[in-house]
Amino acid sequence: MESPAESSIVLLARARDGDARALDELLIRYLPRLKRWATGRLPANARDMLDTADIVQETVVKAVRNLDHIEVRDDGALQAYLRQALKNRLADLYRRSKDRGDDTAVKSNLPAPDPSPLEEAIGVEALHRYESALERLTPQDREAVLLRVELCYDYDQIAEMLGKSSAASARTTVSRALARLSREMHA
Repeated sequence: MESPAESSIVLLARARDGDARALDELLIRYLPRLKRWATGRLPANARDMLDTADIVQETVVKAVRNLDHIEVRDDGALQAYLRQALKNRLADLYRRSKDRGDDTAVKSNLPAPDPSPLEEAIGVEALHRYESALERLTPQDREAVLLRVELCYDYDQIAEMLGKSSAASARTTVSRALARLSREMHA
């Protein structure tokens, strides 16, 4: 029996050769994981015009067009590539959303049924506490945490995105937001 990593590599090779069924299987395997990871991470100012599932699908379709140009040696590398592509797309949306007003639309993000790699690593319960605590933060604190922790921006970039005067000011904002997040997670 093949391991899941070998199976994804075989599917990827077949998809590169034009096998539509292999490509469909890869999408079935990875879309729910990426949707689950991306849920709630779409910038609030962009949620009225965009849907998380649409962003994930659009990003994966674009990434699939580049399958011939990426080197994937294991299952984790393919998932990391797709997640990085999604992370880059969300970062673009954050930059573009700065000019929009606040979102007042009703949200409906349904979680994917299977756990994401993050959920498997830190546990479903801890991730739920994290996500719930993140939602209880102010929009500025939530954005500071997402920009630093999930999108891995440096403090100069965060300062620019949050309208702070310096990297030091952004570092202070992020530190305070993380402290509030920690208190919320343990409340």
